[in-house]
Amino acid sequence: MQGNLYIISAPSGAGKTSLVSKLLQNDPIIRASISTTTREKRPGEQEGVNYFFVSQQTFQAKIESNEFLEHAKVFNNFYGTSKDSVIQQLNAGQDVILEIDWQGAQQVRKVFPNASSIFILPPSLEELQRRLTGRGTDSEEVINYRMNQAVTEMSHYEEFDYLVINDDFDTAIHQLHSIFISQRLKQDAQKARHSSLLNQLITG
Repeated sequence: MQGNLYIISAPSGAGKTSLVSKLLQNDPIIRASISTTTREKRPGEQEGVNYFFVSQQTFQAKIESNEFLEHAKVFNNFYGTSKDSVIQQLNAGQDVILEIDWQGAQQVRKVFPNASSIFILPPSLEELQRRLTGRGTDSEEVINYRMNQAVTEMSHYEEFDYLVINDDFDTAIHQLHSIFISQRLKQDAQKARHSSLLNQLITG
């Protein structure tokens, strides 16, 4: 049975990474697509687990050979989603998450118009800044830049099917998982999954 494709976007600091990580722990059917990037590997990151790390020349060659479902430049680095990898996972019955920005989402919708899209929002701008500052890894200049970018990103929330406000983590993860479960309970999905049962029930 074909899996479902999900686009999840959020401004930096909204908690998307933590929510998706918890979702993957809770539901074995869900997979997160592994992006290809030109940025440097950070301590603790693994090739093929966190990202596929490539040079800018290799990334450009992949663009030219149309290997990406979407690609974008973020904070002076390039990120892209492998088209073949996503299709293989969907065909294997996996639900696949693309953690991409609103621009990438626009590109993906052209290829997968039925993809479900989810935007994660912070409860306030003050809380977003508190979370970014609390990381302790960025300068004030970088935090201000990320805050300005966040406002631009959040202005595109209307392009998404679902909105999850990450105020309380447990509530947010419950709401996020509910979206995935509801998709699996749609008539077409249930008909494909339980065809023999349904035939038995209506034929007596």
